[in-house]
Amino acid sequence: MTELTEILQRQLALKLLKNGFHPEQVVTSAAALSCYGYDATRQQTEPMLALLPENEEQVKTILKIAGEKSLKIFPRGAGSGMSGGSIPTDDGIIISLTRMKQILEIDEENMIATVEPGVITGELQEEVSRCGLFYPPDPASLAFSTIGGNVTENAGGPRAVKYGVTGNFVMGLEAYLVNGEKIKCGNKCIKSVSGYDLTSLLVGSEGTLAIITKILLKLLPAPETVKTSLLAFASMSAAARAVNAMLKHQINPSTIEFLDHHSINAVRSALPFTLPEAADTVLLVEIDGPDALVKAQSEKLSRLFQDEALVLIEAKDENEREQLWLARRKLSPAIANIAPHKINEDIAVPLAAIPEVISRLEKLSQEIDLPIVCFGHAGDGNIHVNVMLDKNDPAQAVRGHKAIDEIFAITLELGGTLSGEHGIGNTKSAYFSKEWTPATIATMKAIKKAFDPGNRLNPGKIFPA
Repeated sequence: MTELTEILQRQLALKLLKNGFHPEQVVTSAAALSCYGYDATRQQTEPMLALLPENEEQVKTILKIAGEKSLKIFPRGAGSGMSGGSIPTDDGIIISLTRMKQILEIDEENMIATVEPGVITGELQEEVSRCGLFYPPDPASLAFSTIGGNVTENAGGPRAVKYGVTGNFVMGLEAYLVNGEKIKCGNKCIKSVSGYDLTSLLVGSEGTLAIITKILLKLLPAPETVKTSLLAFASMSAAARAVNAMLKHQINPSTIEFLDHHSINAVRSALPFTLPEAADTVLLVEIDGPDALVKAQSEKLSRLFQDEALVLIEAKDENEREQLWLARRKLSPAIANIAPHKINEDIAVPLAAIPEVISRLEKLSQEIDLPIVCFGHAGDGNIHVNVMLDKNDPAQAVRGHKAIDEIFAITLELGGTLSGEHGIGNTKSAYFSKEWTPATIATMKAIKKAFDPGNRLNPGKIFPA
């Protein structure tokens, strides 16, 4: 941090304290600032200042004061993002929304929750479940990620195959523009076509258009029953056919997760059940809903695959359900035994392209002599691709980054997309123009400029430099 930046930091801190901020809401020390300059990509920077507003008026105050100096602003939730979306620059201000964590209302009649952006996803799910209600989006980070972060990244999760992603549950928002003006979009109505759909525009915008301060979320009645099954197949093609057969036979799973053979081998020894050596792909399937429907669909699932599946295990109780889920939950730490580092991407492809993309990634793995571990959401085509390597080996590092170029090229060739749920951030922005035409990107940039003429709100994200 330069001397001029330090002077500006002190000036801003003093002004905020005079405007009613408590000292603990204004973070200036280098040690404390380091806690606001990272995310799950392991990037690390140090912002000039980190501010922790406790209400929307304080957000407005920050924006007004920052605007006087034309400072860059970086909104932030829990910092659990996987694409660098909350990484600041050294001359920017972090606005951490984690103190705005009130569940303002659970409207049981309309089945809508009104929350602040700092509410933890899992805590909201627990709270609405006490009312017999259900908030389905379930990102892997739900125990610590915030609703605000989920909204700005349009986070998904295993249940997306049946229920959709975060954006499918956002009914309305309140947000502040970079100039400190407040906008409201959406409402509690099931149907509303009054003007442009600004709610959908802000969902997934990665904090580049406005700072969200209030969120209206649709809720559902809690399902009566959940039934979990694990199926192992001799090939990815057989597993993909099984997914297609489920949907064609009107089985409507809430979850269809898959593990490739690298994933299976990584977790095999840690599982409380046996998987045969011939198992190339595992599907973890959950069906939820009324008791009678779940029973009927689970029986149909067993009949359909009792001959083709190498293994078909049905959980009989919650304990057995948790044991089946160990195959997925132990995976991330288990693949660390393959190599010390990984480059993780979250491509998505049309369902029919899953076998082809996995086959081509396996061939790529052989060409670059690095393991590529794939797992993810077979029901919606969202694949977590992990290139395993030792980044301290320069040759492996070069091959690993070359692999990412090829992975995205294969994905786009098959009609896929760069990101199914993690967002573009600063890690995929260099590839953005490979997915979208110049006219499409120009239109997006025009929207960005209309919201943020000075490019001060989370700059450096989404669009290539």
